[in-house]
Amino acid sequence: MSTPETPALDTTELERVLGQLVTDMGAAVNGALVLTGMDLGLWRALDGAGPLTVHALADRTGIRERYLREWCSAQAASGYLRYDADTDTFTLSPEQAMAFARADSPVYLAGGYHLISSVFKDRERVTERIRAGEGFGWHEHDPELFTGTEQFFRPGYRANLVDAWLPTLDGVVDRLTRGGQVADVGCGHGVSSTLIAQAFPHSTVHGFDYHDASIARARELAAEQHVGNTEFTVASATDYPGHGYDLICFFDALHDMGDPVGALRHARAALSDGGTVMLVEPNAHDTLTDNLNPVSRMYYAASTMLCTPSSLSQPVALGLGAQAGEHRLAQVAAEAGLGTFRRAAETPFNLVLEARR
Repeated sequence: MSTPETPALDTTELERVLGQLVTDMGAAVNGALVLTGMDLGLWRALDGAGPLTVHALADRTGIRERYLREWCSAQAASGYLRYDADTDTFTLSPEQAMAFARADSPVYLAGGYHLISSVFKDRERVTERIRAGEGFGWHEHDPELFTGTEQFFRPGYRANLVDAWLPTLDGVVDRLTRGGQVADVGCGHGVSSTLIAQAFPHSTVHGFDYHDASIARARELAAEQHVGNTEFTVASATDYPGHGYDLICFFDALHDMGDPVGALRHARAALSDGGTVMLVEPNAHDTLTDNLNPVSRMYYAASTMLCTPSSLSQPVALGLGAQAGEHRLAQVAAEAGLGTFRRAAETPFNLVLEARR
């Protein structure tokens, strides 16, 4: 009996695959070092310090030089620090500092590594649920996920929500300036809620989330910032109380819900006359071919381990996914009875969509 011949290998393609794999393995391991640098204060110590020898960095931080040599070398190999061989010094450039050292920067992304860390912690349990065809609830994840989610999304919301996104929604800024009622559904730690409340002190922002620990943290953060016009309540997306909301927001949350149609139907019923639903969703095109890029790669991975399991854990389990795209989201909105739907704004990471009755 003849056997199929093994096809000849394309050595160029093999080298590409292996090169990508080695790059990704290095990135995965170095993600832990990014967090270690945060915990040890290394990024802050490097910020604005100019070129530093390992000895000088040790003096600043009290960390043993031998550890710092390896850590700094790993960051230089990753392109996260600059290395000068002539002076044997490491420098954190202003651009690098914005991503790694300055939590108030609009492009601070280092905190997102907490989210990635949580994925590795939960990997075995999520894998077993996938094997069984079952879901994995948001509340079941390691608590580091909730910290990472807050830190990953906060910079983008700070940079865009009040100044760039809300003004694109028809009449919303005027309503909130006069004093309106806002529902932030799936609010998590309430970063988006407090930003709106701070910008519009005559309005009241009601944050809702089914996860009681997140609601507790949202209350703490609002109190720490002395934000008095927020209320945080444990409730799901289909049973939160209240009517006559001028703005109902879903910040990177609708696709995690098992019943996004039901969530938007409930929002439609809770709107005031002329009220607006604002959907902020991960940026995505409508086809996989157009989503084969670094940003979608990150979102598809997160969707596999976080978003889709969350949806599939619920009684109604649509499994929308983090890369649903505008066309699919429009279908969901239409099924919920929202007759007006448009893209209001976008960033490399988010689509901002406006829907009305």
